[in-house]
Amino acid sequence: MEARSRSEEGGIDLANKAAPPRPVPRLYLATPVVDDPSSLLASLPGLLAGADVAAVLLRLKPTDHRTMITRIKVLAPIIQQRGAAVLLEDHVELVARAGADGAHLTGIAAMEEALPSLKPDRIAGVGGLTTRHDSMAAGEAGADYVLFGEPDAKGVRPSVEAIAERLEWWAELFEPPCVGFATSREEAHEFAAAGADFILVGELIWADPRGAAAALKDAEQTIRQAHAEMSGKVKAEQG
Repeated sequence: MEARSRSEEGGIDLANKAAPPRPVPRLYLATPVVDDPSSLLASLPGLLAGADVAAVLLRLKPTDHRTMITRIKVLAPIIQQRGAAVLLEDHVELVARAGADGAHLTGIAAMEEALPSLKPDRIAGVGGLTTRHDSMAAGEAGADYVLFGEPDAKGVRPSVEAIAERLEWWAELFEPPCVGFATSREEAHEFAAAGADFILVGELIWADPRGAAAALKDAEQTIRQAHAEMSGKVKAEQG
């Protein structure tokens, strides 16, 4: 999950030069809460082979550490062999022991507490950023990405327009990647067009009656369509 380049490089102002094309946003797949990993063990290889997934967020049912580590070690190699990163939702203490690539934290305090054990070798992503100030503080503290749009502890989310505005603001001004949390294909399209580097999808994929593979492929196509539309608009404006 790599950062973009920005409009200044080597002290030279590149504002008047054409910006390089923005890469197509990539998928970030959140699993259901994992208790028995057998169903994921069966489905993940096909899912990851059928779509461009940059990372998988493992959401673990809380239990003893040994059991959770076993579950991670069962799933992580399948994900990593496909070139995707394995991130744990919280459980920073298990990242190194289980061979994960990093963790997703909620809030500035949790991220700052986790950074010493994750850096420099592992990914530290952060969500729960309710204000622009919190977002900037996370970036300055060393977050590898910032997530916008996930529900809070009460299940409340900002409006789609507010999430897209926050993504656009971040994408235009800051280097660490931004992630948009999408609960529908329409939101995935909106957030990709707003400039998100990654689109986090979860229940949108697993609850689809057609199956997760079809839903993930549709999400990818939606993202690519949004990127193509955005690129065409930028070219028209520059022309």
